[in-house]
Amino acid sequence: MFPLKLDRPLIVFDIEATGISARADRIIELAAIRLEPDGSQHKGYWLLNPGMPIPVESIAIHGITDEIVSSCPTFKERSLEILTYFGEADLSGFNAGRFDIPMLSEEFKRADIIFDPDRRRLLDAQRIFHSREPRNLSAALEFYCDKEHADAHGAEADVQATLDVLIGQFEKYKDLPHDMATLDKLLNPLDPFNTDRSGRLRWVKGEVTINFGKKKGAILKDLVKTDSGFIKWIIKNDFPQDTRAICENALKGIFPEPPQVKKAEK
Repeated sequence: MFPLKLDRPLIVFDIEATGISARADRIIELAAIRLEPDGSQHKGYWLLNPGMPIPVESIAIHGITDEIVSSCPTFKERSLEILTYFGEADLSGFNAGRFDIPMLSEEFKRADIIFDPDRRRLLDAQRIFHSREPRNLSAALEFYCDKEHADAHGAEADVQATLDVLIGQFEKYKDLPHDMATLDKLLNPLDPFNTDRSGRLRWVKGEVTINFGKKKGAILKDLVKTDSGFIKWIIKNDFPQDTRAICENALKGIFPEPPQVKKAEK
């Protein structure tokens, strides 16, 4: 039994896409469960052709390749069917407010269909999780060490609390590696598709590509020839050192070698 008393349908849904940009990327997979006020449920599922190549880094996450969706309909071709399913229902998901709803709204807009999420109420499971399970130092000290953080935000108290939490974590999680090199790889994995550590520059089809702002999707080599001012702007502004270094080298005609990444299995 669903614990909420519903006065109108509630749709719990999840989206897989070509990427995380609502405007630039496209939906590949849409799965939903529609909960009715009378207690009945109706599942909805659509596998869609995004009309654009699916990046390898996205395939590595959801496993859906260009071949799998090559004969599938586009979102626009199924847009009325999907709109009918959603009707005037409220919406729910995990991080739906930041990802799934903006992605769905943009797809409907491209299909020339009005879909106004502001007219619908939102139940986001992630927001409940974060509101009831705080992820701060005081909460960690209480969870791992059963202590109260009496002087929160005082530097001396915070650093001692952090050390206590670390000790408590190693006591609780016996499988944690006990050497820094292995721990660093486990906790701070490098995305092989990031050219710089922050991901402002990404590898796309073997080319260093801008991954932010108005030039997102532009190839760095092309910008050297057509808009070097943008690259100089990156160099002069408050970007991470490794991002600036790649751009400085690019202006000199020096570009990093693309990574050797195994393709995701079908």
